[in-house]
Amino acid sequence: MSEFKSDFLHTLKERGFIHQTSDDAGLDALFAKETVTAYIGFDPTAPSLHAGGLIQIMMLHWLQKTGHRPISLMGGGTGMVGDPSFKDEARQLMTPETIGANIASIKTVFSNYLSYGEGPKEALMINNADWLLGINYLEFLRDVGRHFSVNRMLAFDSVKTRLEREQSLSFLEFNYMILQAYDFVELSKRTGCRLQMGGSDQWGNIINGIDLGHRMGTPQLYALTSPLLTTASGAKMGKSMSGAVWLNPDMLSAYDFWQYWRNTEDADVSRFLKLYTTLPMDEIARLSQLGGAEINEVKKILATEITAMLHGRAAAEQAAETARKTFEEGALANDLPSITVPAAELGAGIGILALLVRAGLAESNGKARQFMKDGAVRVNDRAVSDDRAMIGSGDVTADGVIKLSLGKKKHILVRPA
Repeated sequence: MSEFKSDFLHTLKERGFIHQTSDDAGLDALFAKETVTAYIGFDPTAPSLHAGGLIQIMMLHWLQKTGHRPISLMGGGTGMVGDPSFKDEARQLMTPETIGANIASIKTVFSNYLSYGEGPKEALMINNADWLLGINYLEFLRDVGRHFSVNRMLAFDSVKTRLEREQSLSFLEFNYMILQAYDFVELSKRTGCRLQMGGSDQWGNIINGIDLGHRMGTPQLYALTSPLLTTASGAKMGKSMSGAVWLNPDMLSAYDFWQYWRNTEDADVSRFLKLYTTLPMDEIARLSQLGGAEINEVKKILATEITAMLHGRAAAEQAAETARKTFEEGALANDLPSITVPAAELGAGIGILALLVRAGLAESNGKARQFMKDGAVRVNDRAVSDDRAMIGSGDVTADGVIKLSLGKKKHILVRPA
């Protein structure tokens, strides 16, 4: 469809969120005439979502901002099975306790993007464990399972790729797409939900839900997927040199989050301004015209706007100021991310590899060793190439810290405790 009449779909299209819909005209007409409830599911596989999932959260944000009702569905039930979509192997199964703890941790991020409450346009946080954990298996097979064709399920890309590679696909995981389809029907019955959104890898699962709804008597349901994003150089979104770019502040500081976006490749700046900020389109068009040295100023705006939505405006501006002091003035900014190490431990000395891992600059000793081989590690701005080097109290500067650096842009202060 060339032009959408509804505010929501028009906004999503001009900002680059839409990969595919099940019915452009029908969905547009629905959004134009009523308040629509739509959902996206989130798997609680870790205590935090990462930046790769931010596009989905922004879709829910725009849904509410244009006058509709978003549901963030937490997969407390499906998380016990695991989504097999495009994975090479089965996920490790999690205990209900781990899932519950992860959901409680993940929830804290959503309120920065959505307004939750009881009103007709207030967001809902729902856990699919509410209905999935109480399912009677025989009744479920009779009432729901009979609507699914195994032939059709085998044809979905998410399943087919596993089978073509001759990688095991367990019956447990095979049930996942039935459960996700059932979620859509259940949310339709409970909340009047008409639309499921997700990444393009979820297309088959969402279409299953629409078909199941049709067979079980729901109103017409709809699908909308976003493109699966990579950076201009092909890197996966949400991954940095030292690991996942987590959204929860206890897993990644506002400063490190800001730095991730500040390091955006030139070719991605305009696209990311549209997807991850709420800046007006005319302002984005103006910023997108800037080049040369000015592109770095635009990247700072990008980083600050994205960080402000997640961590608050004050934290974002503080991160920008810390970066300015560190990189433009060459000063040691005392509000750089830091870790504390017992003074007695520093007195005895800590191996550089262990310290890099402890500081979160490397995921493992092996990764830290590789960074050292690449000449990326510095202590107090001096290159360190010996992976057996010991860092201790003699390295504490007059500022009372040890500055540990990876590359030019990642710095951690080690503070004696």
